[in-house]
Order: sequence, then C-alpha cells, then structure tokens
Amino acid sequence: MLVAVLAERPTAGVPAALGAMLAGINDRPGSRRASVTRLGVPAVAGASGLLLGTSIAAAAGAGRSLVALPLVFGLLGLVAGALSSTGPVASACGTQLLVAAVIGAGMPLPEPGPLRALLYLSGAGWLLLLRLAVPSPGRLGDGPYRLDGEREAVAAMYEAVARLLRATGGPHARAERAALSAALDHAQDALAGPRLRRHASTAAERRLHARYAAALPLAEAATALAWAGMPLPARITEGPRRLADAVRSGKPCGRLPAPARTDAGLRALDDALLGAAAVFDRADRAGDVSPRAGKALRYASAASRAWSAAGREYGLRVATCCVTSTAVAQALHHEHWYWLPATTVFLVKPDLGPLASRVLCRAVGTVVGAGVFAALALLLSGPLALVAVVAVCGALLPVATRHFAAQTAVVTVLVLSLVRLGGEPSASWERVVESLLACATVLLVGHLPLPGRRGHSVRAAVDTAVGAAHRYLGHVLEAPGDHTARGTLRRDAYRSLAVARSAIELSAAELPSVARHSAGSEEVVSAVERLIDTTTACAVQLAEPSCGLPPSHAEQLAAHLSELDRVRSAPDRAGVIVGPPPS
Repeated sequence: MLVAVLAERPTAGVPAALGAMLAGINDRPGSRRASVTRLGVPAVAGASGLLLGTSIAAAAGAGRSLVALPLVFGLLGLVAGALSSTGPVASACGTQLLVAAVIGAGMPLPEPGPLRALLYLSGAGWLLLLRLAVPSPGRLGDGPYRLDGEREAVAAMYEAVARLLRATGGPHARAERAALSAALDHAQDALAGPRLRRHASTAAERRLHARYAAALPLAEAATALAWAGMPLPARITEGPRRLADAVRSGKPCGRLPAPARTDAGLRALDDALLGAAAVFDRADRAGDVSPRAGKALRYASAASRAWSAAGREYGLRVATCCVTSTAVAQALHHEHWYWLPATTVFLVKPDLGPLASRVLCRAVGTVVGAGVFAALALLLSGPLALVAVVAVCGALLPVATRHFAAQTAVVTVLVLSLVRLGGEPSASWERVVESLLACATVLLVGHLPLPGRRGHSVRAAVDTAVGAAHRYLGHVLEAPGDHTARGTLRRDAYRSLAVARSAIELSAAELPSVARHSAGSEEVVSAVERLIDTTTACAVQLAEPSCGLPPSHAEQLAAHLSELDRVRSAPDRAGVIVGPPPS
C-alpha cells in the first residue's frame, strides 16, 4: 500500500492490500511448506474471483440490477459453498472467491480486471514470501530454520505420548488421548505439505520423516496402555520426553529408561522405544518415510463430498444468502453495494463458530471498528496516515484471529482505510447499518427451513467415522502383521473421529432449532471412540506372533460392536442419527 501511495497510484494498492489481508486471516502457526497450500491456493481463488467479478460488472453495466446480479452471485455461492464443505483450505478458497468476486463487481477501481488479479496475488504472495523466508523468533536447535514448524510438530507428538502415559489410569486419560491424536494429525499435515520432489531432498528432512514414523508405534502402545487403564510408573514418561527434546535441539537423546516387559502393552512400548532410539542414533542414514498416504486417503473423494447431502445443504444456504444480500444491497443503493454481500459471505462460514455467536460477534466488532475508525479519521489526515493505520491493523491480525469479534473490529478498520485510500467515502456508520443487515440476513437464512432433513454435515462426519473404524477393525483382525497399512487406517480412524466430534460440538452450540437436528450423535461417536480404542489394544495384542486375541479383548470388541449397532439403529426422534447396522 505504501509503494502504491508513493507512486501516486493508491487505487492499485487496494487489491494488493486485500490479498495480503485475507492471506493473513488464513495464516496459522505450522510448517512453512504447509503454508504454501494454506495461503497460496486461496489466494489464487481470490484472484480468480476478482477477475470474475470485474467481468460480471462489465457485463451487467452501470445500472441497478435486481435480478441478474443476485442470480449470478447465487449460482457462484452454490458452487463455492459446496466446495467449502470439503475442508479448511477449500473453505478459505470459497470465501476468498466469493468476497473477491463481490468486491471486483462493486468497488469502482480504475485498474482493469487482469491487473487487479495480479495485484491481489502480489499482496498475498508478499505475505507468503515473508512466511517462507523469515526465521522464527526465539528458535531453538541447530537445524535449518525452514523446518522449524515440522520440527516442533514432530516434537509435540513425543510430548503428547509422554502426557498420555502419565495420565494413564487417571481421569484425564481420554482428553490426553484426544490431544495425542490432534498432535499426530498436525505433524502429518506439517510433513505432507507440497514439494517440488516426490521425496524429502535433505538429510534434515529425512530425519524428521523417520522420527515421525518412529513415533507412530509409540502412540499405538500408549493408546493401548491407556485403554487398559492401569497407572504406570513416572519413569516411563521420561523416554518420550527425551526424544522430544532431541527433536527440538538436534542433540542425541541419550539412554532411555526401559519399561518392564510384563504385558503386551509394555512390551510394545519397550519395542517402540528401542526402535525410536535406533532411528535417532542412525539419523544420518534415516530412510525417507512420507506420510502422504494418509493425506491422499483423506482428500481422494473431495469432489463427491462437495456434492454430498452436506455439501448441497451448505451450498444452498450460501447461495440463498448471496441472492438475498445482493438483491437488498442493489435495492438500497447501487453505487457502493458490495459491503453487504461481502459481509454476508464472511458470516456464513461454518468454521468460525456457531451461527448465533458469529452474528453477535460480527455486530459488536463492526460497531467497535467503525467507532475506532471514525475517531482516527478526526485525528489523522492524508494518505500516509491511512497507510500507517493499514500497517497497524495488519500487524494486529494474527492476534485478532483468536476471537471473531476482535478480528471483525480490526478488519473493519483496515477495510475502511482501504476504501478511503481507494477514493471512496468511508461512510463508517452506513457500513455499520449494512453489516447489521447482513447479520439479520444470515441469521434468518441460517434458521430457514429448507427441503429435506437438516444436520447433513454431522451425519456425514459420523458416518465417515463409523466407516473408518470398521475398516481399521477389519484390517487388524485380518492382517495384524501389516504395520504400515494398520498405521494408516488407525490415523484415518482417529482423524475422522476428531472431525465428527468437532462437527457435533459446533452443532450443539447452535440455537435449539438447529442443534436438535444432530441430537443423539454424541452417543454414536462415543461408541465409535470406544471401538477404535479397543481395536488399537487388540492390534497390540495380535502384533505378537505367539499371542492370540485374549478372550477379554474379544468380548469387549463384541460388546462395542453391539453397542454401536444399537445406537445407530435407534428410533429417529428429534433428528437422532440413524444408520443401517454395520455389516
């Protein structure tokens, strides 16, 4: 923005600043390689939306459009909404595509569409370049700084194993098992980012991949011990903690305390510690282990999920919001109509919290942001002062993303500054009115009865978790010696379980008219969790060639399968999850 102002082309800086702003909203702690996908792919979608919006505006002409524009944005919202339901990156792509298309069609900038798209990409690319090139502050260890995110993610896996072992037999074991699953997911995503080559190209990266793989048997053994529920000696947690310190510092892990080999779980833990120590000691000859298989399994059916019942339901609601808000904005005034539908798109995102909470936070944040900008407008004057406000808001974005109201306030000040720099009147309190209209629109459409049943996103997530649990169980019973496939299926089962729990928690926090459609799903997911944990304990038992499946484990499996069959076949009352008995 500063370069554009100094070049006396402030309008050229507006698309670039918008691209950097939206990329900053998407940025999260993690590996640099994963940020290429997390920031770059939505930026390409946003640039495409800006180009598309400019073309739509050119085709629609300068007059008011109460039919054509709402229908076009409704169709775009249907497609973008359906795609957004397939994952977080796709959700960011759908949001940027819609927001940029609305801004491209409504904001009167003198630059042509292709140049706007290039400027938008340059702003997002500038942030991505800084993300990739600047070392992390306060970094530890002597490895390459570009692998800081991957190194911390792998170390967090070993820390999570140690915490689960310490919590075994206590009331916090279940929560620590879920934390271990989240740490494994994060490390898998961090190591599976895009690369120019198929395999890891440096010794440091190969070491991280090998250490990631060495943590998986540890996680399996720790989960089996937590399932058994017997408290463990405190010294057992020292081994994983020393391995975590070695990952962070790059120094040798030293001697690891060995557990007593008194049962299958402890023997599996001892073997996993020995295997991890061997990997750490032979780091210079570590093999290239890539966790890409799990990611391929998760995203293989993205297109079918986009057109599933959950994708169609969310796409229809996004389309309805886009049609309604665009028509209302065009009816009120056709010169600066883009604020209302752009605000609506941000509000309708499902991964920012429950709908009622999002609406309330957006209303509060917009009022606060508009008030702050009005005060700043009285104190500051000139484009350089506005550039300084943009810079401060950009610096506040990473902190503000922790709460939607704070994020809304910061984004409101930033966007109003860009609007003023683009040559438009900021009209702060008009923006407040339009934001409140957007809140009312989304709140109404979000609770509007649509054809068919609701709660498809929860049902789809629960069904996916049930299917993953049965695939994992079938493989453990049929091929207990196939450790690689078992590890992949176990990760898929626990990841699907975490997704289902998140969907249920989000639905439960909605207003009663929405939350009732997913009633009963918590009971199903709890049964799935018990089945997956028991399957992991059975896998540890069957991994020993001399041991078969103990009768107690077989009885537990049968009981959990019967329980899952019972809760899934429960009568359909108030939206209880219903499904056919598993084969």
